[in-house]
Amino acid sequence: MNLFYIAETITGLLTFSEQESRHCVKSLRLKVGDELFLTDGKGNLYKGKIQDNNIKACQIEVLEQINNYPRLPYHLHIGIAPTKNSDRLEWFVEKAVEIGISEITALACEHSEHISVKTDRIQRLMIAAMKQSLRIDLPTFTPSVPFSVFIQEMQSRYTQKYIAYCGNLAQNPSLLQPICQPHQDTLILIGPEGDFSPKEIEWAINHDFTPVSLGNFRLRTETAALLACAAVQVVNS
Repeated sequence: MNLFYIAETITGLLTFSEQESRHCVKSLRLKVGDELFLTDGKGNLYKGKIQDNNIKACQIEVLEQINNYPRLPYHLHIGIAPTKNSDRLEWFVEKAVEIGISEITALACEHSEHISVKTDRIQRLMIAAMKQSLRIDLPTFTPSVPFSVFIQEMQSRYTQKYIAYCGNLAQNPSLLQPICQPHQDTLILIGPEGDFSPKEIEWAINHDFTPVSLGNFRLRTETAALLACAAVQVVNS
């Protein structure tokens, strides 16, 4: 299945961007009359046929909309403090999209480094990972939201809200996977290198976030976030 992303209304006759045209014609060697699939990243899937395999402006005729294509049976939002090394955040974003995630928000925490997130590159990575994993929902990425603002904005939005951190936990938290319920809107907070501050942890708990453990080992930020994604995916399998 060859899947392409079109960030516009998919109908009638449409033209790929030069980048998508080159991928279609040069990399995949698709020809006039070949069928392929298109998504707008909003959960819609269409079948199309190549009408003109111009390497710079490939034209596609939209044949039909495909219904009942599998989608995530849950909504997962990860709030993560960006890592000092931007490559690690990008690695997490790519793998999280492949495993299954709906939203990612970069949190500005007390222990966060001042990091510039390349949102354009993140967007390209998410699109590529969506196509690679044959998903038809493109996750959203929101950069640099202050931790306290984010907590207040999310207080009533999610059925399940968790905060994972490394410090000594007086709450004796449960492992995430056994308490996470399937088919629920879920938000998980992952701290920066150096962890959340005690003030941030208290703030989250006071706003109905449940402390959770991701196991006995100390994990890097991006590893912890990906493990959380995998745990939710397994619960919903």
